[in-house]
Amino acid sequence: MFERGGSLLSGCGDRVVSNDAVEISFHRGVRPCFEGDPSGFRRITGRRQPPVLKTCTLDLSQIAGVSVGAVKRCRWAEGNDLAVAYHDEEWGVPSRDDRYLFEMLILEGAQAGLSWNTILAKRAEYQRVYQNFAPPKVARFDKRKRERLLANPGIVRNRLKVESSVTNAKAFLAVQADHGAFANFLWGFAGNEVVHNRRAAARGLPTETDGSRELSRTLKRLGFRFVGPTICYAFMQAVGLVNDHEVGCFRYQEVKRLTRSKHSAS
Repeated sequence: MFERGGSLLSGCGDRVVSNDAVEISFHRGVRPCFEGDPSGFRRITGRRQPPVLKTCTLDLSQIAGVSVGAVKRCRWAEGNDLAVAYHDEEWGVPSRDDRYLFEMLILEGAQAGLSWNTILAKRAEYQRVYQNFAPPKVARFDKRKRERLLANPGIVRNRLKVESSVTNAKAFLAVQADHGAFANFLWGFAGNEVVHNRRAAARGLPTETDGSRELSRTLKRLGFRFVGPTICYAFMQAVGLVNDHEVGCFRYQEVKRLTRSKHSAS
């Protein structure tokens, strides 16, 4: 069974270990063109609010034009109901929702060194204790609150990850203050374009790209932590800066229809 691994982008990726915060991830290779001025943003539609994944009862019969027996999806999502729901409903859909962008940034960092299935299993508890990932609330987590988080088996009890989540909430708020929204900064950085890769298989995908390295450097300069290039690429895949669904996956064309096409040279 394929495992999404780190959250890198690639609907199907090989397990890769980088020396960036001991990240293990799957990617969806892409060379995002991170150019452009963060102004004049085009609103990309099509994202729905992420579900609170306490239970999963996805009814494939409700997906137009797809018969249950014929569904083909990225292999990392096979064999796990939570992964199927996340893949079919969220992964790779372009988002301009700051709350959701903050959630994915924190969860991708929490996943470093672990499997994405582990994070999905803990996601409902993360949403509860992180107060639905509202950056102003997380930024106010004091030492007592952080110690309670570290004692909670429902989340990843890693001190560096918990401390960095609070640091990142403060940095996130600063970016919002400077750009009006974190989404304005992020999509302006990406030139307001989605890169649609054409990945036919899980082999040979990069763990990071020029774009994710540049995003990592920029976020670190702005005070973010746990945002190495591998984590950043996983984040880019998750929030739709790149479409790394396998071309044979039923979601590839569905996601592509939500965006203006921009193919990588690879």
